[in-house]
Amino acid sequence: MRDIVEKIFQIEKELARRKESDFLAAYNTGEKVHQKQLAFHKCKKRNRWVFGGNRSGKTECGAVECVYMARGVHPFRENRKNACGWVVSLSTQVQRDVAQKKILHYLRRDWIDGIVMLAGRKDSPEDGVIDFIRVKNVFGGISVIGFKSCDQGREKFQGTSLDFVWFDEEPPKDIYEECRMRVLDKKGEVFGTMTPLKGLTFVYQEIYLNRKNDPEVWYEFMEWADNPYLDEGEIALLEACLDEAALQARRYGRFASGEGLVYPEFDERVHVIEPFSVPKEWQDTVSIDPGLNNPLSAHWYAVDFDDNVYVIAEHFAAGRDVDYHAEKIKEISARIGWKTDAQGRVRALIDSAAKQRTLASVKSVAELFYERGILVNPDVDKDMFSGIARVKSYLNTKNGLPNLYIFSGCTELIKELKGYYWGNGDLPKKVDDHALDEMRYYLMTRPKKLPPKAEKTVIQKDKERMIKKLRR
Repeated sequence: MRDIVEKIFQIEKELARRKESDFLAAYNTGEKVHQKQLAFHKCKKRNRWVFGGNRSGKTECGAVECVYMARGVHPFRENRKNACGWVVSLSTQVQRDVAQKKILHYLRRDWIDGIVMLAGRKDSPEDGVIDFIRVKNVFGGISVIGFKSCDQGREKFQGTSLDFVWFDEEPPKDIYEECRMRVLDKKGEVFGTMTPLKGLTFVYQEIYLNRKNDPEVWYEFMEWADNPYLDEGEIALLEACLDEAALQARRYGRFASGEGLVYPEFDERVHVIEPFSVPKEWQDTVSIDPGLNNPLSAHWYAVDFDDNVYVIAEHFAAGRDVDYHAEKIKEISARIGWKTDAQGRVRALIDSAAKQRTLASVKSVAELFYERGILVNPDVDKDMFSGIARVKSYLNTKNGLPNLYIFSGCTELIKELKGYYWGNGDLPKKVDDHALDEMRYYLMTRPKKLPPKAEKTVIQKDKERMIKKLRR
C-alpha cells in the first residue's frame, strides 16, 4: 500500500513539474495578453511577417508558431501529423543565442524524441549548435524542426520538402526564394519575424508594399507598447538612448531610408478601411493623372458631411490608349453607381498637362477624353509643396481621427503612400507617384479647412459695440 501511495505521489509530482515547465500552455494566457502575437497566430495567410522593434515580442511568436506546428496543437489552423520545418537564422551563433534558445524554451523535454547536434553535446543542446530536433506529435507521428543559417549559402537550402519555414530576421533574397520552393508541393507556409535595419530591401518591396499583389502576403507591425510585459520606465529609458531614425526601426519596427518618407503620417491600419455603400450625396468627383505608356491613375472621391474624404475606387493601367481608359472609367462608374450628367458623362479633374497638344496628335489628351464622355477639368493646382502639406493635413491624426480614408481595393494608391520618399532637396523622388499626383490635385481643389471659430468673450463683444457707436 505504501508503494502505491508513493507511486501516486511521484506521478503527481511529475505532473506538477511538467505543468510548471509547460511554457507553451502558459503562452499568452492570464491577465497579460499580447494582442498582436495572437493576430499573427490567427492569420490564415501562408506568407506572414512581423516587423517589430527589439524586445517587442516578435521572436517569441515565431518560436511558438514552430512548436505549435511540430506538436500538432495549433489552436487556429489545421494541424499535420508529421510536420517538417526549418528555423532560418542569419548565422549559427545567432541561431544558438536566439531562435534555438526560444524553441527549446517552449519544447518540454518529454516532447523531444531526439536531438542531432552540429556542435556540442545533445545532453546540453542549449550550449551547442543543433542540426535538428525530433518532436513527438500529438497524433502519434514524429515532426522535425531543422535549423539553418544564411551563412551556409543557398545550396544548403535545396532539395527538401517542408511544411513551414520560420525566418528569424531578414534572410538574403536568394535564400528566401529557395525556401519558398521548399514549401511549394506541401502547400506549406513561410513566416518571418524581423527588425528592418537593412533599409528598403526585397522584403520591403515584396511583403510591405506587396508589389506583386500576392493574396497570401500578410504583415503586422509590433512595437514596445504592444508588449504587455515591458515596463513603462524601461521603455522610456530605451527611448532616450536612440535617435529618431534608430527609434523608427528599433521601437516601431518600421522600414527606414536615408531620405525619409514624405508621408510618415500614413498608417495603413488607420487610413485604409473596408468598402461600404457610399451615399449618393457624398459623391464628389474623379481625379486623373493621365498616362499612355506610363500608368494612368484615376480615383473616385467622396466627401461626407463632416468633410472627411473617402477614396472609394481605383483605375490604374499602363500601355493603354485613351479609348481604353475612358471605357474603364465609365465601366467603374456604372458599377459603383457614380453620378453622371443627363448624357451619362462623368466629370473629372485631370493634370493641366493634358491640355497640351503634341506633334503626334492634333488634339490634346483632355479633348480626347471629353469626346469619349469624360468631362475633364484641367484647371488644377499643381504646386508640389502646398499639395504635400494639404495631403499631410488630411492624413494627420494628432487631433483625433484623420480626414482621409482609402478603401482597401485602391491598392496602387496605398502602395505609393507607403513607398514615397524624399529625393535631393525639397522634392520627392519622381517615381511611383501617379496616384499621389492626382490625389494631390483633388485635395488642392477642396476649400482650405479652417479651425472652428472660437466663441467671442464678453470683453470682445463690448469692444465691438463700442466701435460701432464710434462709427455712427
